[in-house]
Amino acid sequence: MNYRIVLKLIGKLLLVLAAAMALPLCVALLYRETPVPFFLAIGISLLFGFVLSGIKAPGGFFAREGFVAVAAIWFVMGVFGALPFYFSGWFSSYVDCFFETVSGFTTTGASILTAIEPLPRGILFWRSFTHWLGGMGVLILALALLPKLGLRTFHLMRAESPGPTKSKLVPKLSESSKILYLIYTALTAALVLALRIAGLPLYDAAVTAFGTAGTGGFSVMNASIGAYHNPAAEIIITIFLFLFSMNFTLYFLLLSGKIRQVLKSSELRLFSFLWFAAAAVLILDIRPLYETLGETVRAAFFQVATMISTAGFATADFDLWPSTAKMVLFLLMVCGACAGSTGGGIKAGRIVIFLKSIRREVQQILHPRSVSVVKLDGHALDEGTVRTALVFLVTYIAIAFLGAVFVAQDGFSFATNITAVFSALGNIGPGLDMVGPAGNFAAFSAPSKLLLSVCMIMGRIEIFPILVLFSPRTWKVN
Repeated sequence: MNYRIVLKLIGKLLLVLAAAMALPLCVALLYRETPVPFFLAIGISLLFGFVLSGIKAPGGFFAREGFVAVAAIWFVMGVFGALPFYFSGWFSSYVDCFFETVSGFTTTGASILTAIEPLPRGILFWRSFTHWLGGMGVLILALALLPKLGLRTFHLMRAESPGPTKSKLVPKLSESSKILYLIYTALTAALVLALRIAGLPLYDAAVTAFGTAGTGGFSVMNASIGAYHNPAAEIIITIFLFLFSMNFTLYFLLLSGKIRQVLKSSELRLFSFLWFAAAAVLILDIRPLYETLGETVRAAFFQVATMISTAGFATADFDLWPSTAKMVLFLLMVCGACAGSTGGGIKAGRIVIFLKSIRREVQQILHPRSVSVVKLDGHALDEGTVRTALVFLVTYIAIAFLGAVFVAQDGFSFATNITAVFSALGNIGPGLDMVGPAGNFAAFSAPSKLLLSVCMIMGRIEIFPILVLFSPRTWKVN
């Protein structure tokens, strides 16, 4: 293990984090709020950033350094990103600050805050901005801003990028990162403009766009998006949640004129089918709860959008909906968005591989001598990719249930425990019962909050970079 190069990379990311804090600092100054929390956080981040980035790091950078660096950076971002919250004095403990920050960067949207609206605008801006920073990946951002890291950066992308397969848009990974962030920024700007036209104030439009783009779900209102009572804004957010849930590689293909290739995407077809099928079930199930069909359709599509994209916004307390509707929403939160998107969950791409693997096994039972392969978008997948996808699925579910056993020590209901962990691991935000859209995570003990924070990070970087830390081989010096 080349410890020096990992520490150097952490230092570079802390410098990026300090630069990112300058924006909420400006917001605090604009609204005549105290800038002290941001000055202190920026100063500390710069100090550690300059010290670590100045380390001389000769030697190689390989897969294990990549996985360890990704795991370490996401924890470090949580530790230092929590400083503005801690120095603001609005949080009762540093554990709460860490939980809120990790929830932001991992685009989970789970919160320990019981009252959001009294907080300073600068602090709330930073809270939502962490969604935007973490949505595409903090390391992808670093690769776009710091292309001359001198590292074999594919190992970083491999460890951080969500999904069963990894690919570059163009030969240079730094250029791929820039393309991704240009698309991401353009969509975010379009969303801010659309929400502004729909009637939201500029500040609210910006922070809502950050939560939508990162599919995170933090809002500056206690009642989330439902507080605006703005049907146009709800429809706009629903549409953009679908757009941000798509694999961003598809946008590159669209820009390249390869429309047929986009339409052939098995993952996109499955994702779209689940979206509309779930909405149809919800419309039938919750129709008696609403006065008009229009309200029913809007509520159903919005909640399907926010759960399958793992954004976690709310316009209604769906914990009060019938059991069928709640079960459908729970299954959507487990499934999640497309690979290569800003969404969480298992990912629709893995579900496609899982379903095709089942079909192959059935065919081989019926025709033992047949030879078949699992294909994705017309391309045969190697057995390693198929095996990894299936192992991920089993590991994901096992970790979720083990985590639920741990948090059950706090004495809350089964629905609270199981959905809290699945919510954290899937980077979703709301669950059911006590952690439903009208609730929060404040009542959990400090150990449970730390465990849920770890689950958020595991879900965001797809589990294996964390599991790699437990292998003795990882820590052997080169």
